[in-house]
Amino acid sequence: MRFPIFPAALAAFLTALHVYASPETEMTDAAKNFLAALSDEQKTIATFEFKSDERENWHFIPKDRKGITLGTLKPAQRHLAFALLQSGLSNRGLSKAVTIMSLEQILQELEGPSRRFPRDPELYHVSIFGTPDAQGTWGWRFEGHHLSLNFTLTKGKFASGTPSFMGTNPAEVRKGPRAGLRVLAAEEDLARELMTSLNAGQQKHALIQTNAPDDILTVANRTADVGKAQGLAFTEMNAAQKKLLGRIIEEYVGRLRGDLAVADLSKIDAAGRSKIRFAWAGSTQRGQRHYYRVHGPTFLLEYDNTQNDANHVHAVWRDFDNDFGRDLLKEHLEHSHKSK
Repeated sequence: MRFPIFPAALAAFLTALHVYASPETEMTDAAKNFLAALSDEQKTIATFEFKSDERENWHFIPKDRKGITLGTLKPAQRHLAFALLQSGLSNRGLSKAVTIMSLEQILQELEGPSRRFPRDPELYHVSIFGTPDAQGTWGWRFEGHHLSLNFTLTKGKFASGTPSFMGTNPAEVRKGPRAGLRVLAAEEDLARELMTSLNAGQQKHALIQTNAPDDILTVANRTADVGKAQGLAFTEMNAAQKKLLGRIIEEYVGRLRGDLAVADLSKIDAAGRSKIRFAWAGSTQRGQRHYYRVHGPTFLLEYDNTQNDANHVHAVWRDFDNDFGRDLLKEHLEHSHKSK
């Protein structure tokens, strides 16, 4: 089921998928269960102060990372780590995340073992920031190569599920028993379908440059900024094109569990769909270098497929004001200050 920008009737259905507990309760319980299974030494590695600079030190490349590594966990502990991951994601989002992790085995077979950072499906890290509490302020991150999922809760309210990054290398597995696998196929195909549906005049507005950039422009910056919104405006699209744009947005936001996705889609809608723009760079031919972004008043979706002969995807969802829960945290701090 899709959000054709964005039917309110869907909210009740998706919320009903999690009728037994709120996201705050489920995340808190999952985080507590995970931490309770760790040794004291492991907890020291896995946990940080909420105000730690590490909370916003996110990235999606192979690198030295803090947090507890899946490969160091016992089987029961690893199951509880995945239970925490599941507490924040939809079924579709969880499937994408774990399949992205599985691509590390394919990369190891393609590249060999002689790397500083080995390709390893268990080289993913869990970090807890602050003390998990259904009424408290805390956060968590699940991160490794091509995956960075960041969640923040403020005073018992879910504050943010961004930055939300997913990538795939290869974007399409071309050899072996998993040939044909494309984890982020929808992110690519829906945008290309929209771009190729545009008439010449619309494409002139949507195409911001003929050569695709080498990566997403925001990279892993702590604050997302690509400058002034460019591209074709939502108001310049026909009904079918508007629906496609809605499906692209839903594909990113729908990484989150249903009740959280509905809230974020409502926020996007409230900020003004007429202000949303779709921009494309590079070729529209599959297998050629291409880039696109969807830019709204409150959010940015950015996608790039240029590396490894255009078979390597980076796809990120950012909230301009509320990455890492900054907006709700600011509101909370201002309210607390005025109350004194």
